[in-house]
Amino acid sequence: MAANAIFSQLPSIVSTKDTISLSSASSFAFSGQSLPSSSVSPVSFPAIRRRISCQANSSAISSLLTPVNEKANSGLKDFLHISDFDKATILNILDRAKEVKALIKSGERTYLPFKGKTMAMIFAKPSMRTRVSFETGFYLLGGHAIYLGPEDIQMGKREGTRDVARVLSRYNDIIMARVFAHQDILDLAKCASVPVINGLTDYNHPCQIMADALTMIEHIGQLEGTKVVYVGDGNNIVHSWLLLASVIPFHFVCACPKGFEPDKETVQKARQTGISKIEITHDPKEAVIGADVVYSDVWASMGQKEEAAYRRQVFQGFQVDEGLMKLAGPKAYFMHCLPAERGVEVTDGVIEAPNSIVFPQAENRMHAQNAIMLHVLGV
Repeated sequence: MAANAIFSQLPSIVSTKDTISLSSASSFAFSGQSLPSSSVSPVSFPAIRRRISCQANSSAISSLLTPVNEKANSGLKDFLHISDFDKATILNILDRAKEVKALIKSGERTYLPFKGKTMAMIFAKPSMRTRVSFETGFYLLGGHAIYLGPEDIQMGKREGTRDVARVLSRYNDIIMARVFAHQDILDLAKCASVPVINGLTDYNHPCQIMADALTMIEHIGQLEGTKVVYVGDGNNIVHSWLLLASVIPFHFVCACPKGFEPDKETVQKARQTGISKIEITHDPKEAVIGADVVYSDVWASMGQKEEAAYRRQVFQGFQVDEGLMKLAGPKAYFMHCLPAERGVEVTDGVIEAPNSIVFPQAENRMHAQNAIMLHVLGV
């Protein structure tokens, strides 16, 4: 069963009252040749809070359930959740990421598919990697990116999301947003007439996981059939791994303290696809045995810093140190989405070890995102 048919709902952290219909289809062109295209059926995602209308005079809920066809009719797409796409599409995007990366690495500077195009980058949450990777990548492929920081727009406060979406769509060819509430990215995509890319929300981080998948393919040779063990908080990174596991088969384990598990509905939906083996455990030492990748993230994400001291106590025993990596085995790689608090969730020695691929992983943010942007723009 396709993952898209299963993922009819987001987790319990969201309301099930209002939904938005998203659809995706893939079409690739590289070096003048078209890659296979595939399409998947629409999938509904509930709202985190009351959905807004894109039309000032519309208040009927039914109007919010009707897909905006402008993007679909023009072949443009959004990139909001990995599970919006089927396996073939995800693998094609990753293949294209490798091709474009090779071009950039070779010094090729005549491939400019984004020439004459602009991208608006909305940052409710600041980030070094997200800003630099998107801005540099878009520039290297011929485009111009505009940074809009937390004080530039104040989306939803100074100006409504529906107005921001429609205004920016008239100035730009694509919008990337890094926000707190997942509802904000859904509202933005609903009202924008250009593609919207999810640069991170409190619920998921699809661009990061695409970069992670690319990195695993480069170093292990494949993603399918591997064992990925995440050690730490069941956060938006874990949700994104679960969404990927609903599309591509691999063994995913989340080892976290009790009370810090990922969203139950997201776990359940990923398991119901029957595509991947998924485990949630509270024993990191047992979890990492036989891992191809041991993955970590900060214990207190942005917006949780007031909990940092408490979390350090609760998460004792979940630090990725040299002993844990030894249990994983000599072939296990270490990955971290960064920024890292060295000496907290991971030791300095693990990050700097020969089997750490943290920095190739960080670089691949740009290459994976370039391929995502090419895909959603249909170029």
